[in-house]
Amino acid sequence: MIHPRYVVPSVISILGLCVGLSSIKFSLNSQFEYAVIAIAIASIIDTMDGRIARLIKGTSKFGAELDSLIDFINFGVAPAITVYIWVLKDLGNIGWLLVLFHSVACCLRLARFNLNIENKNEKWKEKFFTGVPSPAGAGILLLPLILSLSDFTSDYNYKKLAIIFIIASTFLMISKIPTYSLKGIKVGRPFLIFLLLLISVYFGFLINYAFNTLLITGCFYIFLIPVSFIHFKTIKKRSSKETKSLISEDFI
Repeated sequence: MIHPRYVVPSVISILGLCVGLSSIKFSLNSQFEYAVIAIAIASIIDTMDGRIARLIKGTSKFGAELDSLIDFINFGVAPAITVYIWVLKDLGNIGWLLVLFHSVACCLRLARFNLNIENKNEKWKEKFFTGVPSPAGAGILLLPLILSLSDFTSDYNYKKLAIIFIIASTFLMISKIPTYSLKGIKVGRPFLIFLLLLISVYFGFLINYAFNTLLITGCFYIFLIPVSFIHFKTIKKRSSKETKSLISEDFI
């Protein structure tokens, strides 16, 4: 008999899949604001299910594979189709090719992530992803649509913006650019209350100013990409020096 603690994370993941698929339905009805919100909720659920699984010790190989398959649908297929229905369909076959490139890139990124074996001797690498994770890639892809729904909307060329951002998200997902991983962040008890307060404030803004908050969050994440790259190189250089120092001491 399967223990409930292994079932709960999978049920949460499937709930996220239903929400992600619903975004396509909203897009078909030209309800793009609901489509964006659905994908945002799916990304929150994607963050929660893994943490809940580790918290209740319910991690499993089945759950990990299920999570990857759901991520492909929620962040590789649903957002690309949403943007296609919104504006890229006007480009005909070129617009659909861009959708295919993004979806394939997401699939390859998830396959690489599943096969990636972390070096247990270099714990600092756990703080970084290789390339942009699929939920972040979906967020970057949706930024032009989010901009059009925000209070910052203006007479932009959204079609051109959509092309630029779908190409950017495709490249960033399959790239080897190191990006920050929330899984590697450890918060001490003195800062826990402050973090919870910060999260509460963020969700308060998200509820009241959804698209403005999502737009600022997306722009902030893009700003963090070069920062994480520089940070990774700095830590790697420091780690290499420490390793060489230890090897030298062993030969003395």
